Amino acid sequence: MEISGIISAIVIGIIIGVLGRLVVPGRQHIGILWTIVVGIVAALIGSAIAAGIGVADTKGVDWIEWLIQIALAAFGVAALDRAKARR
Repeated sequence: MEISGIISAIVIGIIIGVLGRLVVPGRQHIGILWTIVVGIVAALIGSAIAAGIGVADTKGVDWIEWLIQIALAAFGVAALDRAKARR
């Protein structure tokens, strides 16, 4: 992965994290930094899953890949919020 790929993964991860946080209902008790980290991880894992099932490289916008990434980010935000709420 090139440096431009890493930078774009971080930027897309920020967007994915925020969208994932918006999908989860209610107020989350995690900071924006954790949301960004969850988004970056979800973007990377989501890209790998999309590549594995063959939907990562399509003509135009990769909507299925975005949906996978947003779903993973929403799951990660909800899981982290529950873990922090237990403390």
